[in-house]
Amino acid sequence: MSTTFNPTTTIKDRAHISLNDEFLRNAVKYTTEKLRTSKKLASDELGNWEEWRERARQIRLHTIAHLDYYLSEFVKNARAAGVHVHFATTAQEAVHITMRIAEAKGAKSVVKSKSMVSEELHINHRLEEIGVEAIETDLGEYIIQLAGETPSHIIIPAIHKNKQQVAELFSEEAGEVLPPETPILAGFARAKLREKFLEADIGMTGCNFAIAETGSMVLFSNEGNARMVSTVPKTQITYMGMERIIPSLDDLEVMATMLPRSATGQKLTVYMSAITGPRRQEDSDGPEEMHIIILDNGRSSQLGDPEFQEVLNCIRCGACLNACPVYRHVGGHTYGWVYSGPIGAVLTPRLNQDMEKWGEVSYASSLCGACHEACPVKIPLHDMLVYIRRQKVEEGYTPASERMAFKGFKYIMSSHRRFKRIVNLGKTGQKIIARDGAITSKIGPLKGWTEHRYAPVLTDESFRDTWDNLSAELHVNGNKMAPDVLKRLQEAKRRREEKHHE
Repeated sequence: MSTTFNPTTTIKDRAHISLNDEFLRNAVKYTTEKLRTSKKLASDELGNWEEWRERARQIRLHTIAHLDYYLSEFVKNARAAGVHVHFATTAQEAVHITMRIAEAKGAKSVVKSKSMVSEELHINHRLEEIGVEAIETDLGEYIIQLAGETPSHIIIPAIHKNKQQVAELFSEEAGEVLPPETPILAGFARAKLREKFLEADIGMTGCNFAIAETGSMVLFSNEGNARMVSTVPKTQITYMGMERIIPSLDDLEVMATMLPRSATGQKLTVYMSAITGPRRQEDSDGPEEMHIIILDNGRSSQLGDPEFQEVLNCIRCGACLNACPVYRHVGGHTYGWVYSGPIGAVLTPRLNQDMEKWGEVSYASSLCGACHEACPVKIPLHDMLVYIRRQKVEEGYTPASERMAFKGFKYIMSSHRRFKRIVNLGKTGQKIIARDGAITSKIGPLKGWTEHRYAPVLTDESFRDTWDNLSAELHVNGNKMAPDVLKRLQEAKRRREEKHHE
């Protein structure tokens, strides 16, 4: 069951669906584990991985800090190479520019390579509205397009589908029953997409990196479809997030080393295309006309923000998704928008600038920091998630029940006597629902925890309860440090009590 279609659902609703989809959970767990293992092997083989990470981080920090300069240099050099460069402040502006180009070319069909920016625009649906067929040519994107879904992973869009499900989708498209065998399914997709490549009026691509010093845009691909999309159709449109810049070809060497290793554990991506302008007279292939649409769509609002500017350093490798214990259980559709996992939990509320609707996705994290450890450019995503939660509270978008709960928590924790009384009440009350040293009852606020795991019971004797005996034992045993330790503890206790009475 898809979680991507109903905009009124909450993240809890979508997570509930995912957690009860055993196949999805197993598929996501298996694939992310495989990707993590491959990444570790590839990074270990490279050697000096932390030095490479720091180098990549410094490139991104420098570029984003001087983004105005490098964007200007890229635009100047791209236009000198014959590219039509457009700026779009919003997704709507980018769609309008695309529609204008398609209508001017009398386009009937468009072939696309994988582009997360185009997902932000929902460009496929907009093209269909004016009678233009848009076909995804990345195999994973093609599968989810047939399924009417959005990507579940930045790198592997159909991570949640198995061969049987793919066979059913392809059989419906083919008009005949296709067996769930990889060679046959891949063969069908290859034959079908070749026809689309040859028929297409426009090729649409994303942009992994744009090189300021040459005006080139760079595409990474493992299937070769991006190369077909960018060479066969007469017109090419490239969508580029405004932060996708790097200064030079030397910097590309670092990124071409880090991105595939972090994403899939490959030493190098299979195809890397650096495209500088449209086809020249001496070229054997390439588009006759090339457009690059540089999209803001909330990105510029991160510039100058000490808490969030570093989110623009992201190179879209998906490593944080593979490391995240939450993503590995619920998959990408639970996050509700284009970007999923830890990076999505930060980008979604920040790019949409809507804390009321999207602030809740920041809670789809254990704050364990695994995303930061996995990130090839060291983005502190776990810190950013805390900042977003704080903003959500400050803007008053937390439920009244949550605000009341924390007021009660503050009241209890501000007095050790109140805390002790509540703990003692808890020890008595838990006897109703505790069984064999665990609480498994799915009632009230406990349900969110006990539906998938048990809660430990409160012990009969807490550390506080045993402290008097422990301190006496230290004193009796004549431990040389005991008097000093006890003195400091007693002094600290006295200060707490004085502060409390004040």
